[in-house]
Parts: sequence; C-alpha cells; structure tokens
Amino acid sequence: MKILSIDTASNLCTVAVLENEKCIKEIIVNDARNHSEKIMPVIEQALLESNLTLQNIDLIVCDKGPGSFTGIRIGVGTVLAFKDSLNIPCIGISSLQALAYNINTNGIICSLIDAKNNNVYFGVFEKKNNIVTQLEEFSFKTIDEIIPILQKYNKIIFVGDGSTQHKEFLHSNFNTSTFSDKNDLSSFSLGLAGLSAYNKNINSDLMPLYLRKSQAERALEKN
Repeated sequence: MKILSIDTASNLCTVAVLENEKCIKEIIVNDARNHSEKIMPVIEQALLESNLTLQNIDLIVCDKGPGSFTGIRIGVGTVLAFKDSLNIPCIGISSLQALAYNINTNGIICSLIDAKNNNVYFGVFEKKNNIVTQLEEFSFKTIDEIIPILQKYNKIIFVGDGSTQHKEFLHSNFNTSTFSDKNDLSSFSLGLAGLSAYNKNINSDLMPLYLRKSQAERALEKN
C-alpha cells in the first residue's frame, strides 16, 4: 500500500510517501508562515521524487490536530479537496498519536505539545509489540494538571515539544522517566499511525481536533 502523509499542524510543513511501513520520501519545510503556499509544491515534489502520482496513492493521511489552528485548517482543507476529487481513502490522525509513533521501544508514552503559558495538549499511550494503544482521553491542560493523571504509570517515555519545554519539571516528578530526542511532528510517523488505523478499520474522520477555543473566540467571550 502506498500512502501520502501530510502534516501542517506545527511550524513544520512535512509530507511523506510510504510503502506500507517503509518511508520512500519525506520532505520537511520549517516555515510556519507559508504553509498555504508550500503544501502543494511539497506534495508534488515528494511524489515526483518517489516516481509516483496521486493516481498511485492508496491512502492519504492528514494530521487533524491539536496544534496550530491555521496549520490544521490548511492540512485538513487540502486533504478534503483530494477526497472530493479523487477516489482515494482519506483519514485524519491526531498529532498526539503521531508523536507516539516517534518512539521505537515498548512502554508508556506521554505525548505533550506546548500550548504556551504553561499549557499543553496531552495524550497517553502504551506501545507493545509495535501496537500503540491510547490510554487517556486527549485533552488541553496545564502542566501541573497532568501530574496526578500520570502518577499511576511507571517509567514514562515523554515525547513532543511540550516535554522539552517542561523537562526539568517532569523529571522532578517522574525520576524514572525518559525523554525522546525525536520531538518534532513527522509525516512519516503520522503515516504509520494512519496505516495502523486503516488496517484496523478505525473510523478516523477529517474533522479538526482543536481541544480548545481559538484566541479570537476566547477574546470574544472575554469581551
């Protein structure tokens, strides 16, 4: 199965082409301001360098968030356009789940995405025999609020830019924990998560997963 994986939920615009669990090509562009301009040329480049066209693709996977509100909308909108015009299955995967696929060892994985002002997007998974299982509901919390939730787990592997931002605090509470050195969102990891969901017939819709209201909505409510 050939997979096109698209991730625009962070400062990185990344596109990968996979054949089953093998990465054929991954392109990473670090320019958060121009995702809308970069995404289509990057997709075209990834396909060209893989000697493929969209007609060769069997599955399209998109990061549906949480993360950058604008970035999520760009990625989801692009994939929805493909879904409307091409007869290709398209699914959405959470960025928290994609981060868990950055980890190659078995164990409890805590994915944390920095959401500023001591807030994080938060998810907990267990990886066992190459199967990643979600253990906690995805949520938006302060870094302090996640501590009691995690205390029931042993030897946690932390991943994501939220874990690097709060590494000292997390280590002081979980001194047996380890920290991944692969903390960026990866379209390759996203593709692996999408392939797993597809093979399990999990219904992964393309609705954006924000987990909190936008800054504009919060400002409106405050006023």
